[in-house]
Amino acid sequence: MHICSLISFFILSLVFLCVSESESMKTLKNVAVKSGGSLTMPCFYDEQYKSNPKYWCKGYYWRSCGIVARTNTSGRTSVTDYPTQNMFTVELNRLQDSDSGYYWCAVEIKDGPDDGDYLYLTVSADPAVSVINSRVSGQEGGSVSVQCLYRTDYKNKQKQWCRFRDWSCLTSQNSAVQISDDGRGAVSVEMSGLKKSDAGWYWFSAGEVGVTVHLTVTERPTTTATVTATSSTEKTSISSSPLARNANLTTTYKTTAFSAVKSASSAETTPGQVYHTNDKEIDWAKQVIVNIVKSLLILYVRD
Repeated sequence: MHICSLISFFILSLVFLCVSESESMKTLKNVAVKSGGSLTMPCFYDEQYKSNPKYWCKGYYWRSCGIVARTNTSGRTSVTDYPTQNMFTVELNRLQDSDSGYYWCAVEIKDGPDDGDYLYLTVSADPAVSVINSRVSGQEGGSVSVQCLYRTDYKNKQKQWCRFRDWSCLTSQNSAVQISDDGRGAVSVEMSGLKKSDAGWYWFSAGEVGVTVHLTVTERPTTTATVTATSSTEKTSISSSPLARNANLTTTYKTTAFSAVKSASSAETTPGQVYHTNDKEIDWAKQVIVNIVKSLLILYVRD
């Protein structure tokens, strides 16, 4: 019995070393991508790991996986941390078939064993699933469409549209999400009535294989009309000023006299036209001119 117990313990330990399913780290388990393409993998972690260094490693065995990239490194593979979202992303570029295999989203722990969660990546010329655009955007209140593709041998597999934030999935449409499968290898996912909270990471899957999609939701632009108005108090203050009244009277007088003279003496006719003039207007204009002349004479005599 003692020997059996030791063997059982050894087997369980070996299994743990091969595959470790972390509760404090989480990512998509089975991912496909086309040869020569790119992929961004989101890895989510607990609040306690906000300040820990993050890394991406390759290998079936958790304890001996080889580190491919660390936080803030550049190259064909890069790791970017987003502490406010409790998430880091791994950007994989120019992928080849030889890049297929087991990988780990991992955090480095100073005083203990590191923590991580695994996934299997398949790179091939004809992937099980793919999307036309892995990054899409839409405005608040608007809609966005994601075009997903699947291989013919996945025709009868269950199709899902899932959100990483709460790990929830839809297999059929609801009021905000419409999922349409044409049965010939294409699925259209239409999201309408977009809200800011809809932004983030999603995945489309057929059976157990998925591909990631990022949605950005922008604010709807608003048009602001600027109206310039003059205060009624300001108008009253200006027009009631003695200086303003005198200036207005003088201007009115000059304008009236000028208009009268112009209307009486400056009208022109062209050949073939007959110009009819109102005699009363002429008499009135004459009277105005006479008054002006009289006033000038009086001023001249006084001087």
